[in-house]
Amino acid sequence: MGSLPVDGDSDTLKRTNEIKMAVPLLAPLNLQDKDISADALLTQRAFAAYLLSRQAHYHFTVKGNQATLLEDLQGHFQNRTAAHFTDTSSGHGRIEQRSIWVTDALNGYLDFPGVGQAFLIERNVLHKKTGQHSRELAYGITSRPAAQASPQRLLQINRGHWAIENSCHWILDWNYDEDRSRIRTGHGPENISRLRRFAIGLIKSKPVRSVAQTMRQLNRNMRLLFDYLLMTVNSRRPSAARA
Repeated sequence: MGSLPVDGDSDTLKRTNEIKMAVPLLAPLNLQDKDISADALLTQRAFAAYLLSRQAHYHFTVKGNQATLLEDLQGHFQNRTAAHFTDTSSGHGRIEQRSIWVTDALNGYLDFPGVGQAFLIERNVLHKKTGQHSRELAYGITSRPAAQASPQRLLQINRGHWAIENSCHWILDWNYDEDRSRIRTGHGPENISRLRRFAIGLIKSKPVRSVAQTMRQLNRNMRLLFDYLLMTVNSRRPSAARA
């Protein structure tokens, strides 16, 4: 992919480091024709170019770190009419309605590699217990052209991304009590959060019924932990050889 520019700006450095961490994780995987979703921090031209070079498709959220791109999308969708697709779901004490608008009219205008469609998603949430209502707008771009991804499909991809994000946040809050963490200075909070996410990813990489239960089983049991991570001689042997 070539070298990525790094300067003294902390935001630029953070974005560059995010890409440097994401690429090695994706390198051994077969990405051909896969949809790779990412939040705004990874909405970068270099990362998009990398995914396209791997014959994958990106599905990116656009926020203020790509100010010009965001302004272009906001301007286009400002006078929108009826949504292209809407669905509604209920659960966890709330009713959520999601609507999506899509366009390919900006493909040749946006300064971003391989844009196939741009979209706007509006989420309206009603909390049944309190009657409180919230509304959120989310802008995004994808390299999938309209012929390959309908508005319904784009909404499904986006919902799947945030379902994973929300699941991870819930595990961090519930099992690690992250909201009450006393690590608050320097890069400490970000570093410890990454370690916790890495641990959750390792556990979820195997078919487990409960992340919390697996954490309790592995807690302070180094031999069991090494076996779980296939770091001992016996655990690395093929199943047939151990039988």
